[in-house]
Amino acid sequence: MTIFDDELKELRERILKLGSMVEDAIRDSVKALIERDSELAQEVIKRDHLINALDVKIDEECVRLIALRQPMARDLRFITTAMKITTDLERMGDLAVNIAERTLELNEQPQLKPFVNIPKMAEISQSMVKDVLDAYVTGCSRLPYEVIKRDDEVDDLTVKNFEELLSLMIQDPKIITLAVKRTYIAKYLERIADHATNIAEMVIYMCKGKIIRHMTPSEDSLKS
Repeated sequence: MTIFDDELKELRERILKLGSMVEDAIRDSVKALIERDSELAQEVIKRDHLINALDVKIDEECVRLIALRQPMARDLRFITTAMKITTDLERMGDLAVNIAERTLELNEQPQLKPFVNIPKMAEISQSMVKDVLDAYVTGCSRLPYEVIKRDDEVDDLTVKNFEELLSLMIQDPKIITLAVKRTYIAKYLERIADHATNIAEMVIYMCKGKIIRHMTPSEDSLKS
């Protein structure tokens, strides 16, 4: 194994670490919301600087590898994809912080109604993040395509959540402020799923050299 191979392995491990930190932030922010745990919400907010710091460190390492090793072909795609992935992961961390902040605000008021759609959205979004990182690390597989498909499930739940809350707001205008904050949380989870989809598209580019952003091709056409 060459020095460059070792460096790529270390880069891969750092991205996995960043992904794990982001997964924890998403999980804990939603747990804090469901369990009305303000202390855990504060912890998510406090940990965000660690995600930001690792994001910067990975970007700096990618730039160093490109300048020093002058990678070609797939190695170059692996490194440039890493830089884009960390941007999406860092943004997911920010969205987890947004959920934690809304949780602190909601915990100051009586609970509006039990959460139903949001836990489902969180579960799907977290699985998308995990699977797309697995796809990045292990190489080409069906995983990124499956992640892209799951984004539609999150979108559908976002609409369903809004419609249910809208009905409650029409019935009782006094709960509008609380209901709107809950729509924000659903939107944050939808954006997390969107970022996971972005990463899936980048993994497909890394594997096949095809840029599929802004396109809606079938899975079969992508694999051709």
